[in-house]
Order: sequence, then C-alpha cells, then structure tokens
Amino acid sequence: MAAPCKYIFVTGGVTSSLGKGIISASLAKLLQARGYNVTIQKFDPYINVDPGTLNPYEHGECYVTDDGAETDLDLGHYERFLNRPTSQSNNVTTGRIYSAVIDKERRGDYLGKTVQVVPHITNEIKRRIKILGNTGNFDVVITEIGGTVGDIESLPYIEAVRQLRWELEKNSMVIHLTLVPYLRAAGELKTKPTQHSVKELLSAGIQPDVLVCRTEYHLSNEIRKKLALFCNIRQNAVIESIDAETIYDVPILMQQERLDEVVLQRFELPVEAEPKLTKWKEFLRKVKMPKHELKIALVGKYVELKDSYKSIAEAFIHAGAQNETAIDLQWVHSESIEKDNVREKLGEMDAILVAPGFGERGIEGKLNAVKFARENKIPFLGICLGMQCAVIEFGRNVLNLEDCHSAELRSSAKNKVIDLMEEQKNVSDKGGTMRLGSYPCNIKPGSLAADVYGSDQIQERHRHRFEFNNEYLEQFENAGMIATGTNPESELVEIVELKDHPWFVGVQFHPEYKSTVANPHPLFVKFVNAAVKELKNKKTSKAAVK
Repeated sequence: MAAPCKYIFVTGGVTSSLGKGIISASLAKLLQARGYNVTIQKFDPYINVDPGTLNPYEHGECYVTDDGAETDLDLGHYERFLNRPTSQSNNVTTGRIYSAVIDKERRGDYLGKTVQVVPHITNEIKRRIKILGNTGNFDVVITEIGGTVGDIESLPYIEAVRQLRWELEKNSMVIHLTLVPYLRAAGELKTKPTQHSVKELLSAGIQPDVLVCRTEYHLSNEIRKKLALFCNIRQNAVIESIDAETIYDVPILMQQERLDEVVLQRFELPVEAEPKLTKWKEFLRKVKMPKHELKIALVGKYVELKDSYKSIAEAFIHAGAQNETAIDLQWVHSESIEKDNVREKLGEMDAILVAPGFGERGIEGKLNAVKFARENKIPFLGICLGMQCAVIEFGRNVLNLEDCHSAELRSSAKNKVIDLMEEQKNVSDKGGTMRLGSYPCNIKPGSLAADVYGSDQIQERHRHRFEFNNEYLEQFENAGMIATGTNPESELVEIVELKDHPWFVGVQFHPEYKSTVANPHPLFVKFVNAAVKELKNKKTSKAAVK
C-alpha cells in the first residue's frame, strides 16, 4: 500500500509580502531534488473568483496555466522552480469556495440545513486542499495560505487547517513565516512581532512545527533559543531566511538551514540522500558571473508595479543565464514615449520588448516603440498586445492603411487589423471569456520561428480576446510581415515576423508563462542571443571605423 500523502501548510504573520510563495517553492525544490513528487497550491482569501478581472496594480500579474486557469502569480514561481505545470486545482480563492457552496445550497445538497462558515465553508476548503493529494500523483502537497494570520478574511482557511491537523494526524505540519525586524536605533533584532504572530496562530488552535524568520541580519543562537522557547518550537526548527541576492538563492539558503531535513524528520521520512542541485547551482553561477551585459527596454503601462510583468522579468533571467548575459531591464512607461522623444527613451537600448496589457491607455507610446525598433533594426519581441501593436504600426506606416487600429481600442476604426473573435462578439461578461490556456500552433518551415523552436508544431498559453484579422493577411505578407505561426484548427495568426530585420517577432501568446530555470523559453533565449550578436556587430563596426 502506498504511503499516505503528506500535507504542509505555509502561513504568514506580522506583515504581507514576506515571500511565502518563494519559501514554499524552495522547500518543494529541495524535496523534489531528493526524489519526492511534490506540488504546491495557493489559497487566496479575496472574494474574486480568480485574478482574471483584477487590475495588475491590485494584484500583480495574472498567471495562466495550461488548462486555462487565471491564477495568482505565485503559481509562476511554483512552475519556474519545479519545472512542472500547475492547473486549476493549484489556486483557489474565497470567491470560488463560496460560489461552490452557494451552488450546492441552491441545488438542495445540504438537505435544508442552515449553511454556515463552519462546517460548510471549511469543509469545501478542506475538500479543495485534498484534491491534488487524492490523485495519488504526489508524495507531498504544500499549501500556501494567502494573507496574514489575524486577517478576518483568512480565518476560515486557518480553521480548515486546524481541523485538517487533527484529521491527517502525523501526515500534516505547519510552517509559519514571520518577520524579525532590525531596529537601527536599538541596534538589535526584535523577536516580539514573531512571538505575537505565533500567539495569534495558537489562539486559532494551531501550533506551528517550523518557524521561518525573514531577516536582514543573521539570527544568533540566542535569538533562535528565545524564539524556540517562547513559540514552543524545537531550536533546529527555527529557520533563518535572510534577504537574498536573487529568489533563486533561496533553495540553497534553505538547504543550508536544513529546512528540508527538519520537514522529513517531522514526517519520519528518510533523510540520507542529499538533494541533487548541480544544475540549479550551475544556473546560479551563470546568473552571477555573466560574460556579456545587455540593456533591454520593457515597454509597458504597468511598470510602476514590476510584479505586473513578473514572468517576463524572470524569463529574462533564465534566458540571460543561458546566454551567460546579465540583463539590465529598463522599465519604460509606454505613456512617456512620444514621437519626439522616442530616441531619447530607447536609443541606448540593445533590444526592445513591448509588453502585454489591456485598454487604450499608453497604446500610442507602444506604437512609437515598435516603429523605432522596426526602422532602426533593433531586436524586437512583442507579446500579445505587443504583437498586436506591431501589426497596427505596420498597417499604418508601411501599408498606409487609413484609420488603422484594433477593434478593442477603437471600435469605429475603418481598418480593424485586430478584431474580435467571432464567437465572442455577443459576450458581455468579461470574467473568463477569453481564449485561455494552451493551444497548438503550426510553424512555417524555414522561418525565424522555426529556428527558435526547432519544431513545426508547438503548444503555448494564451490570454486574450482579439486576434489578427485574416482579411488583411495577404496585404501584410506581400509587404514583408509574414505570419509564421498559425492555429491548425482556426487558422488564427499566432506569430508574425519581419523579413528585412535582424530579429523582429510578435507572438499572440504568452511565452513567459512557460519559462523555467530548467527550461528557459526558446523565444527569450533567441531574443537575448540576437541582441548579444547585434551588440557585438556594433562594437566591431565602431572598432573598424576607428
């Protein structure tokens, strides 16, 4: 009989944004490196059904899985660390929980009972927590509880965890992540916030098994002893999580703190084999010891909150390491780019990426950036709306199409080179109505896209409603913008590229969602590689002139 699945619950205290997702992903990576099958799930306490309709300023990037789930950005960390796809089951919100319970109540599933937070909401939370563990595919399921202990909206989740601790007995444990702040005036680290946070958890009936302490300075043995004493935790289970140079250092730091060993000992699982992290350490070496450096512009409308483009930023780190190149990512607000200052904004860039987004704000700036990259032969990558901007710019300035635009941004435009999918024209509810998730794409042989992927068919993740209008396809291709990737069933255009350009690619999908440490996405790898080559050519040309 197979051993029962082990459940690890990760909670947070003192303040938000301490990095529960990174700690969860790092622990999962260490356990995976020891040979265990691990997955991670995120339970978010907000009432939205999913992050799909949330403004990126509210919640950062909306991450999309293969099965079309719009999820929390932490799932991106899970995939990047584990190199395993997540799914709808890996992210659950309060909105989804309550929707399910209300649907059951309307169907009469509760047989006339009064529906309450306990037991009905907590039972639904517990059911969702155990879905992945019940598949038989995993040895360990790590569940990250969003928010901070003490938040009113997190209480049902904390109560569900309390109940599961009793039901699962030795097959569950709780890791509590807190902050140990440094008071500069006193010149010392203070443990009181952590003590109060653990007390809050204890008042909800949960004794944490492990304490992970975020800190700017190393924890002394005295501080560890004090935390162990006042928080009812073994001293070796007080884990230091010091500020790291990159998030990818955290698994190594957690290994040094023996977090994985503490967890395995708690579950009475073998600890003998050391984690196999050779490739991970090689990746870190390349990140920290690059041979080249590039300045790449990320042109977007949400650049004030960098988490809005989290997967793109991380994909550049992966691709940079593959090319042994440091990427100096320049965050350029598209609203700031005008025709008369575009050279000032982008003239020093080695490559330009126009980012995804929704809505008309900042569009003209994106079009100016595309034109500058096209005319000045600067390596270019346009993603989703960035690809659509490349199409609009080409239609306006090369094909000279009058009033050329996207139907999303100007419904009255005479030449809608980007238009709504036919099946979406009568849909008014914006929640979850887009082309979402993984779709196939056929690639034209001999194209730049074929060189990038080394394959004639790929699968990529989508999140959009509007598409290239195929009525204009012949005009575009005759003028030099070629559709080199198309959906095999609908013939919708997925990839466009320019003939007379060193490297100019626009993609309707989101390649950044599939980039991981173990498998950097080929589009980003080739994009960075093209920029390195162009930089070398420029340096050679300048040397020849001298």
